[in-house]
Amino acid sequence: MDLKDIQNLIKFVSKSGASEVKLEMEDIKITIKTGTEKTETTIVQQGPQAIPQMQGALQAMPASPSGDSLIADSTSPVAENKYIEITSPIIGTFYRRPSPDKPVFVEVGDMVSPNTIVCMVEAMKLFNEIESEVSGKIVKILVEDGTPVEYGQPIFLVDPS
Repeated sequence: MDLKDIQNLIKFVSKSGASEVKLEMEDIKITIKTGTEKTETTIVQQGPQAIPQMQGALQAMPASPSGDSLIADSTSPVAENKYIEITSPIIGTFYRRPSPDKPVFVEVGDMVSPNTIVCMVEAMKLFNEIESEVSGKIVKILVEDGTPVEYGQPIFLVDPS
C-alpha cells in the first residue's frame, strides 16, 4: 500500500461518517479515527520501509477539500458559539428529500421551528423523519445527501437569531 492509497483511504473514511476504521494487511496496520473534533491516523508498518518516513509524509499531506486535516479541529470556536447544531438521533443514511422526485425538506436560508422536518435518516429499511428542535435559519448543511451518519453527528447548523 503506497502513500496515495492511504491518502485516498483517509479521505474516504472522513466523508463516510464512520468513527473508526481498522485495516490490517500482512505488512501494515492502519487505524483511522474520526469525530466531530479531529481525524487521527495511526500506521504500524512491519516491512522494509521505516515508520517515521510514512508518518512524516502523512502529516505533510495537504488538507482535504472538506477542510479536514489529519490532526486538526474541524469546528471553529466562532461557529460553536454562534450556531446551534441539529444532530442525527440515530445511525443510518442521511436523505435531504422524502423521495428522489420530491423537493428537499430544507435549504440553506430556510427558517425552521421546533417540529419542522429537516431530513430523513434511513435505518434498517425504515425511513425516520428528523425534526428540528430549535427555531432559526439554516446556515449550513454539514452532510452530503445519501451518506452515512452516526448517532449525535451534526447534520445542520442553525442561526437562532
